[in-house]
Amino acid sequence: MTQDTFYATGRRKTAVARVWLTPGNGDVVVNKQNPDEYFGGIFFQNKLARPFTVTEAEKKYNIQATIKGGGKSAQVDALVHGISRALQEMDPEMRLPLKKAGLLTRDPRAKERKKYGQRGARARFQFSKR
Repeated sequence: MTQDTFYATGRRKTAVARVWLTPGNGDVVVNKQNPDEYFGGIFFQNKLARPFTVTEAEKKYNIQATIKGGGKSAQVDALVHGISRALQEMDPEMRLPLKKAGLLTRDPRAKERKKYGQRGARARFQFSKR
C-alpha cells in the first residue's frame, strides 16, 4: 500500500470489516461491489455517512472494504467501526469527535450461548409438578 492509504479493522458480533481509506471523491466499494448491491434493501446510508459527517470529511476519501461473517446489519456496524478507526489512524485530531459520537467503541453485545439441559440461553423447559 502507498503512504496515503490507511488501514483499520472494525468488528461487531461475528462480523469483521477490513477497511482501506485513501484520499478521493467518496467512492465506497464493499467486497468488490457497490454498497447498494451488497447490502440490498437495508437502511444503511445514514450509518455509513456518520463518521464523515462527525469529522466533516464528506466526499474526501475513497473506501475499499472486505467484510466477512455476521449478518448484513452487523456488517454495516463493523464497516462503520472500521471507517472510524481508519479516520483516526489517518488524522489523530479526529479522535475526539469520533469518540464523543461513540464510533470508536466496539459494541460488545453478542449472542449468549445456549446452556445444556435448557431450551436456550435463558429459556427453560416448562416445569411440570405432576
